[in-house]
Amino acid sequence: MSDNSLKCKAIIMVNQRIDNSVNESNNKSFKIDDLDKDIINALVVDARVSYAELGKKFKVSPATIHVRVEKMKSAGIITGTRLSIEPKKLGYGVCCFIGITLNSAGDYSEVLDSLNEIEEVVEAYYTTGAYSIFIKILCHSIDDLHWLLVGKIQSIKKIRATETLISLQNPIHRSISL
Repeated sequence: MSDNSLKCKAIIMVNQRIDNSVNESNNKSFKIDDLDKDIINALVVDARVSYAELGKKFKVSPATIHVRVEKMKSAGIITGTRLSIEPKKLGYGVCCFIGITLNSAGDYSEVLDSLNEIEEVVEAYYTTGAYSIFIKILCHSIDDLHWLLVGKIQSIKKIRATETLISLQNPIHRSISL
């Protein structure tokens, strides 16, 4: 056997080992350590910070940060980066929450599909308790909210009742900290 064919076989074996270890890690529950927690906390504060800056801060190489972030992405812990905006600065002066009671639990998927078509609905939760669905709405004015409730939300046939709670302010707004 030539030296080149031995090298090729060695490379293939190494690649197979890497593929197997990746597959094994995807099948196990991913455990995070203190460095992973530090990386997550830093990225929650500023998702645009460079891996080089994080490496300096945590006394590891930028490559280590990169590998850790990619592993957490693969494990579904880090699901993306998001732009944070201030809705009031864009004219969305009314934030409210609406508790929705359905005619029956089986109506959930159809009602959720209808709610998903309403652009003012920015969050939705399937809940226990008094409401089946709890949604967050952003709109420009109370008049817009009234039109939205009567014209769009309460006209969904499988909704039995709604209760609207208007937010006066949002004094606490944060992500989890590890």
